Amino acid sequence: MLRSDERILTTHTGSLPRPDTLRQALADHDRGGPAPGPTQVRDAVAGLVNSQSKAGVDVVNDGEASKIGYSTYVRQRLTGFGGEAQAWPMHDFDDVPEYAERLLGEALGSISLPACNGDIRYRDTGAVEQDVANLQAALGQARVQEGFLTAASPGVIAVFLGNQHYPSHEAYVGALADAMKQEYDAIHRSGLVLQVDCPDLAMSRQMFETVPELEDFRRHIAQNVEALNHALRDIPPDRVRLHLCWGNYEGPHRLDIPLADILDIVFTARASAISFEGANPRHEHEWRVFEDIRLPDDKVILPGVIDSTTNYVEHPELVAERIVRYAKVVGRERVLASSDCGFATFASYLKVEPVLTWAKLASMAEGAELATRQLW
Repeated sequence: MLRSDERILTTHTGSLPRPDTLRQALADHDRGGPAPGPTQVRDAVAGLVNSQSKAGVDVVNDGEASKIGYSTYVRQRLTGFGGEAQAWPMHDFDDVPEYAERLLGEALGSISLPACNGDIRYRDTGAVEQDVANLQAALGQARVQEGFLTAASPGVIAVFLGNQHYPSHEAYVGALADAMKQEYDAIHRSGLVLQVDCPDLAMSRQMFETVPELEDFRRHIAQNVEALNHALRDIPPDRVRLHLCWGNYEGPHRLDIPLADILDIVFTARASAISFEGANPRHEHEWRVFEDIRLPDDKVILPGVIDSTTNYVEHPELVAERIVRYAKVVGRERVLASSDCGFATFASYLKVEPVLTWAKLASMAEGAELATRQLW
């Protein structure tokens, strides 16, 4: 896992806008049609890696080009998902139901959300091995520092793909962990860094029937982290990054749990890099959390310094200011500049115009250069 030893390095959270034809092919596949052609996906990955390199991103990925959604893609890699998921509450929108209907319709309207109604097993590693091959081929043609691949955590799969089969949440995430271990191990064996996506560690609090009390929610996410660690047991923590967030949507976020209330549990995960939102209006102030909660010596942070839900292109000086805040608290070598979340967490859902996604990433890189001059 790279550190910012000589300059502030840049990365992002994972998903990037796919080409239009690939987005349509992924949607068709999600509805039961044929999978996109391997050449179509490979060419998209090559283009996405090249665009990241041109924007000045150091640690890059495949943009999740082969996936319809960062969490729901697993239905095509796992057995047991033949049910129909029930709608879950989003208490953040209790005061604005019309807005919720419009927003969630845009985000999830074209995505299949099955439920678990049978035993979960990993079918085979062919799809993840193809992801690895596509990214490694693209990395060979790009000037970047490192590559990573994302994979859904057991906890976030459980959020979106409901359980109608296992006797408890603990049993469900345990089965998911046993299955997803094959994907995690395959990514690690390839030499790429593994990023596990864990929005469940923050976002899911408002998605229970009633919003749980703090200690009840902490017990819930501790259970999720325990399952995740079981799946990661054979991978060195310094080859794993973890992403948490409060939901990648433009909404009130008034029920978001404070980072300070969950960070100690997050630190128990077998991941040496922690990615989290730090640029949006609800969470930018939380850089101060690290003044009170010490970052463990074996960890680095990937704070969001650009927002992933608006078409504002952040000024590089603002990006630099955000980076420097973190660097002065935890140490410059332990900060990599990142985005708040993905720019296309579901392939058909683009809140940021693609051309502006690349402009935002380029501004992040320019801001990292400005921060480097201030910190070295």
